[in-house]
Amino acid sequence: MTAASPRIPAMDVLRGCAVMGILWMNITAFALPQNAYFNPVAAGPMSAGDIAFWASSLILVDGKMRGLFSLLFGASMLLLIDREEMAGRDGTRAQLVRGGWQLAIGLLHHILLWWGDILVTYAVVGTIALLFAQKEPLALVKWAFLAFLIHFLICGAFIASLYGWAHAAAAPDAAATTREGLDSFLAGLSDPSSPIIQQDIAIYTGSFAGIVRHHLTGFVSDWLWTFLFTGLDTLGFMLLGMAMLKGGFLIGRWPAEQYKQTARHCFLIGLVPMIGLTIWVVVSGFAPLTAFSTALLWSFPFRIPLAVGWAALILWLLARHRDHWLVGRIAAAGRMALSNYLGTSLVMTAIFYGWGLGLFGQVRPAAFPLFLIAAWAVMLLWSKPWLDRFAMGPAEWVWRSLQRRKLQKIRRSA
Repeated sequence: MTAASPRIPAMDVLRGCAVMGILWMNITAFALPQNAYFNPVAAGPMSAGDIAFWASSLILVDGKMRGLFSLLFGASMLLLIDREEMAGRDGTRAQLVRGGWQLAIGLLHHILLWWGDILVTYAVVGTIALLFAQKEPLALVKWAFLAFLIHFLICGAFIASLYGWAHAAAAPDAAATTREGLDSFLAGLSDPSSPIIQQDIAIYTGSFAGIVRHHLTGFVSDWLWTFLFTGLDTLGFMLLGMAMLKGGFLIGRWPAEQYKQTARHCFLIGLVPMIGLTIWVVVSGFAPLTAFSTALLWSFPFRIPLAVGWAALILWLLARHRDHWLVGRIAAAGRMALSNYLGTSLVMTAIFYGWGLGLFGQVRPAAFPLFLIAAWAVMLLWSKPWLDRFAMGPAEWVWRSLQRRKLQKIRRSA
């Protein structure tokens, strides 16, 4: 999501696909209790349609769309720095100011709308990524994979501690508190009647004031946990995005056949094990630790090739169909990625939360594609007409005006 980078059509299209894909990734967290994101049976029994939607999400988009977003964010940082320095300004300072206002927007987004905000994490991690901006592509790739490795080890240590907890609770001489604590944790990942799930439903079917109060009181601990389990993988993808920009990949400079081969190899590497993991979870009967460890840990290594594979596939399709009418619509949605990201949060919370239609916990995953298709249609229908009249999206205009400390011109000249 960028408000101040030179327009690169390939990146606009990638960003448009990512902002649509991330809604697919997030709709479960909008509509159902939080733990259903990790194990869908936490929200109730699964029909064949529910399982199909969950499986397609896990295999194709979960973590991959956030990875694609992060690739583009890392690249957009370099574009902003270059743009500012070519204009005789301090590019690093401009990026820090941009990140500061992004942090503020993200805080408001988290507190007023949705607990799943990524803008705060992007602002913090982006500041760290700045330290690597001048490095060569190969060095960036090495640092990216070091970040990925450390992230995997952190998640692995956490999952190992859960299995250790389960082993300790199964011992004949286990303390009652150990068993009760584990039972409560596992119930929160598998039993719709558990207090954890019921508390989520009560909060998000309640009033706007109650939701805001909940977000405020839990923000620090929630964000720290989020940062622990997403910070380093986000950093890795940002650094990889910087390398891919410097290598010409993200701006469409590679031959179409090279994008095709890259997509093929990446999907072969990532899809087969992801399908295997999905089958493992289903065969286990959606056992809590199996589903949770798959979502948090075991699927992570395959997000990397799949995020790159999605980028390569989109760029290959773009090279073949550059003049198709849909390309312009998707590119416009990408140019307004921040507006569309925040807009989907507003619309989805209005549909599912108690201050709106109050459908939280009532819509099953099999019906989610209806909401996705409708939301994607709105993005594609409104973004281009808006940009025909205005230079940027409404959220991008606010963001850029804050960065420049004066209202920016938004209406296009006649």
